[in-house]
Amino acid sequence: MRNFLLGACIAAFIALGISYFIIQAKTQKTEIQSSDLIVDQIKNVGKLVVTEGHFSEVITYKDAKKYYLDMLTAEKKAIVVVNAGVTVSYDLSKIEHSIDKTNKTVTITHIPEAEININPTIKYHDLEEDFFNQFNPEDHNKIQQEVTRQLNEKVEASTLKSNAENRLISELQKIYILTNSLGWKLVYKGDTVTNSEQLIL
Repeated sequence: MRNFLLGACIAAFIALGISYFIIQAKTQKTEIQSSDLIVDQIKNVGKLVVTEGHFSEVITYKDAKKYYLDMLTAEKKAIVVVNAGVTVSYDLSKIEHSIDKTNKTVTITHIPEAEININPTIKYHDLEEDFFNQFNPEDHNKIQQEVTRQLNEKVEASTLKSNAENRLISELQKIYILTNSLGWKLVYKGDTVTNSEQLIL
């Protein structure tokens, strides 16, 4: 009888041990699968998000030079018509992150800044110049700088950047939704993310 009880206790102990190891193995497997899913999702959003816009501008360029004790003025002027394609993009392959499997935490350490590219086409109209004050490469450089300045102002005042930011949020939201659904915590700038808008503040 005593041998039977001893055998039953040993069998129960072995069964509990096997059950514990099976549960642990399943838990580890689930955690590995979860972290793999998160890594895959981050890779999937690692693409170029581009928002495009088009802007037009008309610039009047003038320059005057005085000669002979300021008695003679030589002027030049031009009407410049500018059409520009503008793109605002985020290269999400540059997202940097770390994963803590023990604490089920994904930490995003870096989100790339927006890249603004302006590609203007410049056409000159009503070009007027004096024999003593003709157009030269320096004038074209000045016009190019003024075109870039005014286009940058237009881009800043437009909805192009906010539209691009909304597309960025949409992509980052996929990471937030997945980590949340798997019971993981998403951290950015030292704070736990509770909504996707926090990812770009």
